[in-house]
Amino acid sequence: MANVALTAAAADRIKAVVASEPAGAGLRVAVEGGGCSGFQYEIGVAQAANTDDLVVERDGARLFVDPVSLPFLLGSEVDWVDELIGASFKVRNPNAKSACGCGVSFSV
Repeated sequence: MANVALTAAAADRIKAVVASEPAGAGLRVAVEGGGCSGFQYEIGVAQAANTDDLVVERDGARLFVDPVSLPFLLGSEVDWVDELIGASFKVRNPNAKSACGCGVSFSV
């Protein structure tokens, strides 16, 4: 199974978000217990990768995934979606058996 992929749109948005951050900054995607479906995604800016992170790079953008979250995210794709109701990073996760309407919570 593939690791984690980053779309071109997500890479462009990450570069814009971290433009004022120190060199080496990127977006961190983590999976934590909680949410209405059992697990939820935590997405935020990270100043640097941790030594044990998976680092995904595309077009100069960096995405960090910690080793505890990685099994939940294997085969996933992180995208930037700009819709009528708002714009956000979306995780397309083949491991999620169900998801709630908010798009942040899922179950495996």
